[in-house]
Amino acid sequence: TLTGEWCQIAGGLEEGETAWQAAIRETREETNLIPHSLYSADICEQFYEADRDCIAMVPVFVGYISPEQTVRLNSEHDAFLWVTFEEAKMKVPFAGQRRVLDHVQCEFVDQEPNAWLKIDLET
Repeated sequence: TLTGEWCQIAGGLEEGETAWQAAIRETREETNLIPHSLYSADICEQFYEADRDCIAMVPVFVGYISPEQTVRLNSEHDAFLWVTFEEAKMKVPFAGQRRVLDHVQCEFVDQEPNAWLKIDLET
């Protein structure tokens, strides 16, 4: 586990679930937030898992949340912060997380996201 570390919302797939459906479910379960729109970030976080002796390639998603929603953490987390990208990069423990944050800032904050990356939440 990453006890005491800052991290993004993450989790595994449940039976019959797509990766983007898991992203929405994990967001809801971990934070009580429900994205009104979701995008493929067009990047994967890649890391080696020594206990499984494998390289994980995990798709990244960007969700947009209405500002009136309230964060309510589940038992997996003990705190949250709203921070700038620079502050977030100083808090996360892994280089791959920092690369993902740079990519998300460039592609989803500094410019309009590519419409082809938007996921139809009705399907």
